[in-house]
Amino acid sequence: MANGIGQTRGGRNTKLHAVCDIKGRPCVLLLTPGNAHDMRVAQQCIAAMPPSAELVGDKGYDSNDLRAWLAKRGTTPVIPSKRNRKVHLACDAAIYKQRNVIERMFCRFKDWRRVAMRYDRNIKTFMATIAIAASVIWWL
Repeated sequence: MANGIGQTRGGRNTKLHAVCDIKGRPCVLLLTPGNAHDMRVAQQCIAAMPPSAELVGDKGYDSNDLRAWLAKRGTTPVIPSKRNRKVHLACDAAIYKQRNVIERMFCRFKDWRRVAMRYDRNIKTFMATIAIAASVIWWL
């Protein structure tokens, strides 16, 4: 765990948590071991940004606590309900289609072979590589 690598089903892995703007430019980046759940750092990542009208997220962020926290901030969560949720909540499908923006941002990161293959074993060096890639992605 010292190097940001955690044991997952697929092997040893690292997870990059990100918040991007509407243009797909990375604004907040946080690196955790691969076995860390998304909800552990969700509020921390979102709090680094000013409140927005909507926040689009996938089913991994479907949590009553996160939804209540976003409501306090004045942000409407656009997060589909998990399959096992007893009472399914509505999700605006038109706004949810914009989630592909963050997926495209991650694809741009994977264009950098050094990031995609995680050649750097030291977490500081790997995060520096991600920061360089993010700065290039921001301007392209």
